[in-house]
Amino acid sequence: MLLPDDVEGPPVKVELEDVLFSRGRFALRGGGTFDEGIHLVSGPVGSGKSTLALLLAELLRPESGTVRRHGVSSALLALQFSEYHITHSTVAEEVESWRLEPDDLLARADLAGRADDDPFHLSRGELKRLTLACMIARSPDLLMLDEPFSSLDCAAKRKACRMIEERDEGITILFSHERAVLPQVDAIWEMEGGTLKALGRVPEAIPRWRHAPPYLKYALEQGAGPENIRLSDAREAICRIRG
Repeated sequence: MLLPDDVEGPPVKVELEDVLFSRGRFALRGGGTFDEGIHLVSGPVGSGKSTLALLLAELLRPESGTVRRHGVSSALLALQFSEYHITHSTVAEEVESWRLEPDDLLARADLAGRADDDPFHLSRGELKRLTLACMIARSPDLLMLDEPFSSLDCAAKRKACRMIEERDEGITILFSHERAVLPQVDAIWEMEGGTLKALGRVPEAIPRWRHAPPYLKYALEQGAGPENIRLSDAREAICRIRG
């Protein structure tokens, strides 16, 4: 049923209830609710972030507990290795397979002039930019990005952050161990040893973030309270207390 333009649909959220998934000696446990906004799931390599992404994408099933989606009609998962997404022989055809216009999309991904290239002739960073731009442009209700900053240099990471921040609806979940260049987020989660912990909304969650980047820890040690998790937020917080 179509709703009038001035009537909002049901709230979009994903609920995990006492989820347990195990493989060999590894076990993942956790619960919580991902609501609209940008969520960062942080933690060291091997902590279970990618496994959690596959569970939320419903590509894995938990042994016990449930993953429930509410109001989610479209979902996309960006895998850590972008080459797994490629299905066509030219960059333009790859963009068109997402039902997007190549010229606009390639300009957005800083790949203008590469339309006729074989996608596998792109560098890993270029391929990451291409896939990320396509997925964000498709604007799904639920967007899951597994290590979206890997293979990107600092300039490309900052641009990726801006693209992520421009999503103004739906749920975006970042699974990342990045500790240098990060976007503005709404909530922080931590994975460690397979256990998922919800730290809460930002900025209240920042002091509880064990894997916070060094610049955030420094700001907190100085008595500053950053409003968000970007380097610029830490700088502004320090300037406020020293101004």
